[in-house]
Amino acid sequence: MLPRIGISVGDLAGIGPEIIYKTFLDKRLLKFCTPVVYGTAAVLFDDFPQDADHEPLTFRQVREAADIAPGKHNAVTCWEEDYHLTPGQPSQASGTAARLSLQAAARDLKAGLLDALVTAPISKENTQADDFRFPGHTEFLTSFFEAKESLMLLTDEAAGLRVATVTGHIPLKDVAARLTKELLTTKLRILLNSLKNDFGIAKPRVAVLGLNPHAGENGLLGTEEAAVVTPVLQQLQAEGHLAYGPFPADGYFGTGQFRQFDATLSLYHDQGLIPFKTLAFERGVNFTAGLSVVRTSPDHGTAYGLAGKFQADATSFREALYLACELVRYRKGEAEIKPITPGPPLRSARHD
Repeated sequence: MLPRIGISVGDLAGIGPEIIYKTFLDKRLLKFCTPVVYGTAAVLFDDFPQDADHEPLTFRQVREAADIAPGKHNAVTCWEEDYHLTPGQPSQASGTAARLSLQAAARDLKAGLLDALVTAPISKENTQADDFRFPGHTEFLTSFFEAKESLMLLTDEAAGLRVATVTGHIPLKDVAARLTKELLTTKLRILLNSLKNDFGIAKPRVAVLGLNPHAGENGLLGTEEAAVVTPVLQQLQAEGHLAYGPFPADGYFGTGQFRQFDATLSLYHDQGLIPFKTLAFERGVNFTAGLSVVRTSPDHGTAYGLAGKFQADATSFREALYLACELVRYRKGEAEIKPITPGPPLRSARHD
């Protein structure tokens, strides 16, 4: 059976509906999955221009995911209101629709009616409500699926690039206090397990970045490396894991050190996401590791400035869909994702 991929539509004032629409104009995708969009198809897609190179995109509108048709475009009704929306102008209505879409898709995923979830971008600000107090998709899904911890893992499989973060959507001033041995150990174990179980790498090799400039310069520029990172790495190495570092973050990506490892663990959000998006912005995929379910998303935001212009690039969303399909098949034992083949680990050399 084709994997049933649920799709939450994101903020309707952003580019979420557009990148979904552009992706599914290619009917060949129906050979890989059964797409299930959560929202009213007429509201989402009817205003988009027709593509002369493709047949008009039509969806089967159903009330429940139990009624979806395999190998067809499906849409599940999850709101009744007639929202009046303006592209590029987020509103309470667009945030409400995004929240309802995500919550309905998550419920069906938990109920086993879907095999995976691909989420279009939301606005973290206007999605908030009494029943949704989360800074982003990752935190909501971690709570909803009752995982103790999860891990934001950005991947560009074609380029052999995977970057995860220890801390996520928190202020930079709080990172050092949040960074404990316990948290770092937990995140490293999730990453190692995901590389093995989700990506088929029998003995994954992982690099960990330092928190401070030049990885602390032996304590001169900070002590977190010696006090937190190094002891955790020593413990995991004693257990037989291939975990190395801490590496100075400034030169790590520019010198290509990341190619020596199956994944890189950054210690805070921008430390990992800035180089990742620089190298793989149009192709990158966000995968939430550590959950009992498969969830992916494009690696960009709502892009309000592009909304309504029909100029958004759907590549990242399409790659998120492909990866979701592959991870589902791999978890079911039906497919294998090619692992990255790294060379020998590099030492934590410091560079000015």
